[in-house]
Amino acid sequence: MSQGGTPNPSSTPISGPDFAAALEQAGYFADESIATACHLALRMRRPIFCEGDPGVGKTSLAQAVAQVLGWPLFRMQCYEGLGASEALYDWNFPAQLLHLRVAEAAATTDRARIETELYERRFLLPRPILRALEAAPSVLLIDEIDRADDEFEAFLLEVLSDFSVTIPELGTIKATVPPFVVLTSNRTREVHDALKRRCLYLWVEHPAPVRELAILKSRFPALPSLLAGQVVAAVQRLRDADLLKPPGIAESLDWAEALMALNATELDARTSALTLGAVVKYREDQARVSKSGFSMVLGAINA
Repeated sequence: MSQGGTPNPSSTPISGPDFAAALEQAGYFADESIATACHLALRMRRPIFCEGDPGVGKTSLAQAVAQVLGWPLFRMQCYEGLGASEALYDWNFPAQLLHLRVAEAAATTDRARIETELYERRFLLPRPILRALEAAPSVLLIDEIDRADDEFEAFLLEVLSDFSVTIPELGTIKATVPPFVVLTSNRTREVHDALKRRCLYLWVEHPAPVRELAILKSRFPALPSLLAGQVVAAVQRLRDADLLKPPGIAESLDWAEALMALNATELDARTSALTLGAVVKYREDQARVSKSGFSMVLGAINA
């Protein structure tokens, strides 16, 4: 299956090893468990529930899958108080009101017809989930589901059960092909078992040094090899330092980019101090790293 093309949903899904290779071409270096989960999700038409520390590449996985499959990506960012209208659809109230005023100005007397026209499709504002169902095949990213409320989880169970939405004024809209769904969680709270049971579970680890080095070199080909190796070694050491927020791959990329912006060729105490905000993003963690004389960073390099 060629990258960027639209595959036939009824055809044989990409195998695990092929998925890993395709994801790598899209700039996402997946281990065997991630590639296999993508293969199974596509074959079984089941959502993937991704958990892991912030910055390990959960959101990027959905973006890479969309690129590999050549399907449009729709993202639903979750937050406290999120409701069905923000996720599914809403009505364009200003346009409806304008329609009413135009009808009144034209002295239209058929009030029943006017009221019916107010709920025609042209006044519907589709939100990410409805857009994903209508655009099938598609990739639907439900990001940080742990930030949403229990009520939204219950609503989501209904949508994921048959991938359809009922709009009272228009009827039922059902996806012709179930979207490839990725739900992510940073574990700020536990998500209910009922939702997890409908998904394939995937814990996303921090990348191993070899894979992290490949990611850095892929994203920044001009990054000096010595500096890339030092960044990876230092980040791996920081992850073992019991920080409040261990750096993820996102921080590794930020750090490498910051060092390149300063034309650094190697990592030392001075460049570590100048760029610490790119990789360590809690004040308490920064104080701890600085107090150690940057041994948490440089110890990995000098060892």
